Amino acid sequence: MPDMRVRISAESGGPTKTLVKARNFQLIVDEPPELGGNDEGANPVEFVLAGLAGCLNVMGHLVAGEMGISLRGLRIDIMGELNPEKLFGKPTTDRAGYKTIEAVVKPDCDADKATLEKWLEAVESRCPVSDNLANTTPVSIKLK
Repeated sequence: MPDMRVRISAESGGPTKTLVKARNFQLIVDEPPELGGNDEGANPVEFVLAGLAGCLNVMGHLVAGEMGISLRGLRIDIMGELNPEKLFGKPTTDRAGYKTIEAVVKPDCDADKATLEKWLEAVESRCPVSDNLANTTPVSIKLK
């Protein structure tokens, strides 16, 4: 199967607001008031976690179907920890991004624990967002 290209475009809607077009959809990225925004949408680091949750959901259902697991539902709770000092230009040895991300998945199904452990291993190994967060992906940001 050939590589798939995923594209979005974005424009500034103000100092903290970004209008994103993804296919036929518009997303609003904004900051909460305590970070200078108007709280019109999730902020960028929340969207990263939301992307992981969405990918885990899709992969969870796909893999469950392949394994013959009747998945009635899936709850996903994700928590990330980051130090905002670098974001605000303060000296720190911490990186700007998440130091840790923990996802807890709660499948609603009748599968036993051993089956669910195999299911979760497959879900995590096949989730593109989890892969991008866990591994270095070359990123090129260019000026035009």
